[in-house]
Parts: sequence; C-alpha cells; structure tokens
Amino acid sequence: MQPMAPEPDTLAARRTVVFEQPLNERMRTLLRLEFLYQQAIYHNDTATAWSSRAAVSSLLEILAITARGDPRSDVLQDLERHIAQLRDFQNRSGVDAARLRAVLARLAERRDELQASSAAATARLRDSDFLAAIKHRSAIPGGTCEFDLPDYYHWLNRPGEVRQADFNNWLRALRPLCESVTDLLWITRENARPRRETAVGGTYQLVFERDTQIQLLRITLPGDSDLFPEISASRHRCSICFLSWVDAASRPPQATSDVPFVLTCCI
Repeated sequence: MQPMAPEPDTLAARRTVVFEQPLNERMRTLLRLEFLYQQAIYHNDTATAWSSRAAVSSLLEILAITARGDPRSDVLQDLERHIAQLRDFQNRSGVDAARLRAVLARLAERRDELQASSAAATARLRDSDFLAAIKHRSAIPGGTCEFDLPDYYHWLNRPGEVRQADFNNWLRALRPLCESVTDLLWITRENARPRRETAVGGTYQLVFERDTQIQLLRITLPGDSDLFPEISASRHRCSICFLSWVDAASRPPQATSDVPFVLTCCI
C-alpha cells in the first residue's frame, strides 16, 4: 500500500521561506541579475506567447543592469577571490577533497567562460533594432500591443520552438555572466552558518563586528508562518521588525510576541 500524501497544510509547515537583504550595491546588483535570469529561463521554457513576452522583458532588464558599471569585471574578481580562498583549504585536514575539487572546477569553468565571452556580443543585443523597439515601447503602459509593434506581434505568433531558439540565441551572450552570478551567490550562501535567534516582542537588533564585512542577510521562517520581516540594515548594524500578514487590503501590524527565526549573515 502506498503511503498517503501529506496534506497541503503539512507541506507548508515543513517548507521554509527565506527573505534576503543585501547590504551593498554590488550584492543588490547580483541578486537582481539572479532573479531576472531565473525568471527569463522559466518563462522561455513555457512555449506560450505570454511567456515569451515575460522572457523578453526579463532579458531587456538584464541588459539595462549590465549597461551600468562593469559587472563582468566585478564578477571575474569575485570568482578569482573565491578560487584563491578555496585553494587554501586543499591542504587542510577534515576537508571533503572530492567536493572541494568539484567546486573549484566549477568556479574555474565559470571564470574561463566569462573571460572568453565577448562584450561585443552584448553590444549586438543592445544594437538590435527589434529588441530596442520593444524596450522603447515598454516604457509606455500597454505600449507593446500588436498595433504598436506588428513585427513583435508577428514574432509572438511564430511556433513556440522558433521563439525559444531565438531567445536562447539572445541569451547566449549573457549566459556566462548570469551563470557566474548564480554560482557566486550559491557559494556566498553556502559559506555562511545559520543560527537560531529570537526577536523579542517582534523586533531584533544586531551590530556587526567592525572587521567583518557582511554582504547579505538571510531570514528563514516556517512556510506556514503569517509573519514576514521588514529589514533596515547598513554595513554596521541591522534592525528587523516582524509584521503579521492580514490581507492585501490591510496594513500589516507588528508582531507583539517573541518570534523565533533563523539568521544567516553572509560575508
């Protein structure tokens, strides 16, 4: 006899929800790129015209972020830093050598792919008349309707596999950067140790050690909790206030009872 499937409420109780708060502009950029990349891939995997619209929108936002500053250079420096740090662990006792080699190989592969990627390929995306027209009209509410962009509407009505192939071709120029960002954030999260804390009366204050540069805060709550954190933080300290969700039409009140949660400070 097959075991009974758990009820939805039971599944929610087992699940956890993680709220993340970046503490510097670099981390904000990385989190946004990760979010947009995941969103682009998700929608491109669903072969509907509406999903293709959402995927293209995510692609254009990635292009807008990468046009500011030099995220490629910053990510390369971070990859080199993590590779150097991990190599220092190779001769230490108690280290899982096989896993360490796998992580090092993965980061080195990302570094090599990013170094080999061409800025000209990204420039070609920005110079695309087709994508530039969509970007321009997207600033207008409803500006990408069929009568505004008939060529876009024609593309959206092409077979799903054709749209997916076109989109993958566009995304190829950004993939080395986005996948490097994904792995950097993964190792940043994995390197940190979570600890259990309690917000007395729904509030929690933390002062960071002066010599420790915290980049990312992670707050973990049970999946069935009605609470969510409102986080105010700088590189020196953070303040967390837990609010209680009521509904979308009501202002959430602050929790008054003690709130246990898991805090992870990522450096």
